[in-house]
Amino acid sequence: MGVIQYVAKRVGLYLAVLFIGLTITFLLPRLMPANPIDGYIGQIQSRASGALTGDAIIQLRASLEELYGLKGDIFTQYLAYLNRVVLHFDFGPSFTYYPQPVSQMIFNALPWTLGLLLVSTFIAWLLGNMVGLVAGYFHTKKAATILEVVGILLYPIPYYILAVSVILLLAYIFPIFPLSPTFPVGQMTPQKFGMVIYNSILPALTLVLAGFGWNILSMKALAVATTEEPYVTYARLKGASNWTRMTRYVFRNAMLPQVTALALSLGTVFNGALLTEMLFSFPGVGLIMRTAASSGDYNVLYGAITISIIAVATAGLVIDLIYPLLDPRIRHK
Repeated sequence: MGVIQYVAKRVGLYLAVLFIGLTITFLLPRLMPANPIDGYIGQIQSRASGALTGDAIIQLRASLEELYGLKGDIFTQYLAYLNRVVLHFDFGPSFTYYPQPVSQMIFNALPWTLGLLLVSTFIAWLLGNMVGLVAGYFHTKKAATILEVVGILLYPIPYYILAVSVILLLAYIFPIFPLSPTFPVGQMTPQKFGMVIYNSILPALTLVLAGFGWNILSMKALAVATTEEPYVTYARLKGASNWTRMTRYVFRNAMLPQVTALALSLGTVFNGALLTEMLFSFPGVGLIMRTAASSGDYNVLYGAITISIIAVATAGLVIDLIYPLLDPRIRHK
């Protein structure tokens, strides 16, 4: 398979995933029994103490349907939806914070989510794989068993229990970090940046611990299996040192599935954003989604879900494109 054909196939799959994901995102809310326009009009009618006339309600409904992309039949709405989202990345205004655009709300919160979850996910992957590599290569040693026990203890703990335990330990019993963190607004200064880092350590620590155990166990299993391969035995017979065999032979081959796992975990950081930002009051996309879900702000939910779909699909595309650089067996096919 040529390079152009390989890239074209992966890009085609990427576009297909985006198309299917955006279509499902469009259809699901329209299959729900609740109509956001009716709820919004009900709120206005309640604030106006029922003073709106029938003609005023009809005119208001028409204006809201035009504003929120709900005018016309389902096919017309779908074409307008693709035009707004794909070409202009416009999700319309927020119901709750009208007339603030949803895109602006998401882009303001996105750096917080990406900064926290991407960094913590990468640190958990790096540390977990280093520990798992040592535990797997020296799996006959007692110290390797201890390292494996650390992964076994951390992996099955549900994230919310782990997060609450860390909060109680490091913010309540030993008040090293604030129990209710505050994040500065406005232009970033060195002092504000230091406050952001300080208040982000606790949620980052819980995310690192949550991913640390799985990375240890998975890398250990891969390293144990790779250590028994003939080429590792051949390297040992040639007189290669333990460090050379572990890094150049075992790690380079055992890391391939782990790179795929890293790409998938980076693409699904929004799954962890919701619970993390709720527990730590972190001003990211997850907190916006919680507020939108409680207030019925469908446009914000659409926008956040669409961003998540794009992130997952893009992560898959990136790993497909760089995987041949890591695995020579794919390059020579």
